[in-house]
Amino acid sequence: MKYADLIAKLTLEEKAGLTSGRDFWHTKAVERLGIPSEMMTDGPHGLRKQESDSDALGLGRSVPATCFPTASALANSWDETLLSAVGRALGEEAVAQGVGMVLGPGVNIKRSPLCGRNFEYFSEDPLLSGKLAAAMIRGIQSTGVSACVKHFAANSQELRRMATDSVMDERTLREIYLPAFETAVKEGGVRSLMTAYNRLNGTYCNENEHLLRDILRGEWGFDGLVVSDWGGNNDRVAAVRAGSSLEMPASNGETDRHIVEAVQNGTLDEALLDEQVDHVLDFIFTAQKALACGGVFEGTAHHALAAKAAAESAVLLKNENTVTLVAGYHTTAGSGWRPLEVELPLTPAAPAKTPVLTDTYGSVSVLLDGDIRTVTIKHTPEIIAWAEDYGIRLDGDVTLPIRNAYNNYVDMQRPQQHRHRFYRAADPHRL
Repeated sequence: MKYADLIAKLTLEEKAGLTSGRDFWHTKAVERLGIPSEMMTDGPHGLRKQESDSDALGLGRSVPATCFPTASALANSWDETLLSAVGRALGEEAVAQGVGMVLGPGVNIKRSPLCGRNFEYFSEDPLLSGKLAAAMIRGIQSTGVSACVKHFAANSQELRRMATDSVMDERTLREIYLPAFETAVKEGGVRSLMTAYNRLNGTYCNENEHLLRDILRGEWGFDGLVVSDWGGNNDRVAAVRAGSSLEMPASNGETDRHIVEAVQNGTLDEALLDEQVDHVLDFIFTAQKALACGGVFEGTAHHALAAKAAAESAVLLKNENTVTLVAGYHTTAGSGWRPLEVELPLTPAAPAKTPVLTDTYGSVSVLLDGDIRTVTIKHTPEIIAWAEDYGIRLDGDVTLPIRNAYNNYVDMQRPQQHRHRFYRAADPHRL
């Protein structure tokens, strides 16, 4: 441990106190030993430092800061240099505002369009997410403050987010949900990691020993701070045992007493507590050093960088007369929401009427002036490959049984996110 001598001077109550917050944004201080309180706050897209010690949930004032494009936009740039520059700007603003840790970036995988925090995450691609997160982390931490990659792991929905259970096999976990975090640790050198609200295979992420101790600290060699998502602590003793360092926000001493009691009755090894106190102290003294001289930032330059980042993240699709968008979502009498319609090119043998492919989150329905029984379309490679796998040769005519069979196939293959369907069950256009 880096701070073994200092830890030896702490009382059990002080150790327990250091592993939970002072208030909404700050760690506790131990003044008699010269341990200060340090601040952490949101902002992978712009520092969100609150003027008060609690979170006003958007109603209170935040200290003015540059608003950068969200991760969902920045991912379209594929530009690690740009992400590093944005990260450095965030770090400079954190130093200027006395913030020792920026709570971001977020690298969860986008598995459903319904997830309320998709804008915080880069991509559905683990490689792209990891590389861009590592670049942003290097930028933030080049200023001395710490970055905190989040939300570890498999946090894919906001609905009942503190109770949901992400159930998956080990291969799925390691090939889809963990690689971006691993890249953030190994290539980004991130100093802190935030656990997710959800359970993973039955155990809350903040107290999941397989996730935190076996994989993160064991296999990846992570030696930094692990902090709970705000209000995401379930069992503080189990969390410390698993390798979680800091509960946020403050619990008003309630869970501190749980830690003290567990050490005293032998259900928690004090050496495990010391290990997490060491990680908290490392964050505190790293922040103290970074913020010692204060700092200023050039707001005009940061706004120019934000504008450049937005421009570099914009994607222009060129229409080569193969796909034409016809209509967006809108309401029609008696039918509710109508999905996006895409006009496809006709095959040479097609009738004069224009066939329209309607795609509702991956399901396929074909409409022809209201007739859904038999139409002719230019088949996509996916439909042709599917048909060949089942011994069906498609020569242009798509019948109702074939269309229904393909719909069922798509539904069975589509990943089911926490048992939520990706399409609208009441959609009048779905067959």
